[in-house]
Amino acid sequence: MKIDQMASKQIATTLAKHYDSLYYIEIATGHYIEFVPTKMLQELQIPQEGEDFFALSAKNADKYVHPEDLGQILRIHDREKILENLNRTGSYSVSCRLRIDGRILHVRHIVMMCEDKEHLIFCMENIDDEVREKEEQKKALQSVERKVLHDELTGVKNKNAFVECAQAIDKKIQSADSELAFAVVMCDINDLKLLNDTRGHNYGDEMVRKACRMVSSVFSKSQVFRIGGDEFVAVLIGEEYEIREELLENLKRESFANGRSRSGPVIACGLAVYDPTTDAKFSDVFKRADFEMYENKKWLKPERKEMTPDVARNLEVPVPEDRKRKLDILFEAFFTMAGEGYVFLNDLKYDFSRWSASTVDDFEFASEYNYHAGKIWQEFIHPDDLAEYRKNVDAIIFGNGEVTEYPHRVRKPDGTYLLLKPRAFVLVDEQGHPEYFGGIMIPQ
Repeated sequence: MKIDQMASKQIATTLAKHYDSLYYIEIATGHYIEFVPTKMLQELQIPQEGEDFFALSAKNADKYVHPEDLGQILRIHDREKILENLNRTGSYSVSCRLRIDGRILHVRHIVMMCEDKEHLIFCMENIDDEVREKEEQKKALQSVERKVLHDELTGVKNKNAFVECAQAIDKKIQSADSELAFAVVMCDINDLKLLNDTRGHNYGDEMVRKACRMVSSVFSKSQVFRIGGDEFVAVLIGEEYEIREELLENLKRESFANGRSRSGPVIACGLAVYDPTTDAKFSDVFKRADFEMYENKKWLKPERKEMTPDVARNLEVPVPEDRKRKLDILFEAFFTMAGEGYVFLNDLKYDFSRWSASTVDDFEFASEYNYHAGKIWQEFIHPDDLAEYRKNVDAIIFGNGEVTEYPHRVRKPDGTYLLLKPRAFVLVDEQGHPEYFGGIMIPQ
């Protein structure tokens, strides 16, 4: 095959582009000459000159082309397909992956028609660095997008993403989309601030993560957003929209069980459904869900002033005999297991408690039975320990996890102070509300 001046010029121009491999091919016969020997394919030992480039390429392709890219590579080595594409564009390129020495290499094949219309220039360019740079850029972009739209603590979508979701739904509402159907579930973790104050923010963060897992598990096919410190929203469409009431009850049951066992977060939740006849925007539905959530919160968390043991009432409600007998039975059982220290048990409904004889003797209580014992006991506590004591007791009774120890100093009748390390617990009623508060205080 003779190379005229025009062909030499074309080849020289192509070589200047620094391709990793270059073939000059006669279209009619397939005869080829390799002008830039490729180091990438040396192991195939392809001759630098041959009679049928197209047949040789098809024969060797499966030896070095990634299986997922083999089909498209065979197509670009087909003479008829090449001519069909070149007649439309004059040149074209296809990227693929090669398997070289056990590693993946990204390359670009470029095919160009020579001006004489009788020859082709077929080049191969190593674009591995280019591909990897784009992958890194893509990862970096995804990372930025994730930070912008995802909550760092829980991994679910954040308030920014929630706003985008609301705006998208508003557009559908404004377009009068007759197929639009969705529900909003508003969720709020009970007493997160109290947990942060009494157990620390690490513990509070873990409660947030657990709450997120609960909500995401129940609404597993819906978008879940964390829109505040203790607030989550799920937007239900499709399948989960159709079974929304069932899913909501599942979440309520799990939350209720956590409250009774004190084994996880208690989540108040409320649901509202989009009504095209009354709702002009997404926020109308959201506000109703928020209202329902607060109604559920009231049910989950009765007014503390009615149950906290250290709040004195103007009038003492006499303890029924059956309640007193129950208190005695529970106290005796607990006292037997405790073995040492100052033991107490308080009936929160009546703010009526029983104390061990050692407590009565050492602190000169009037009786082993007392109304408003919490208020009485606080009169013995060192002033510097009182605020922390109150926070910890509140956390034990109303928190989602048990605080077992809250050391504090108490004054004895002789004026000296004794350091106690209490271990406390709460018994709940059938509705999961705190019913009895008890503990043992060990002198240190």
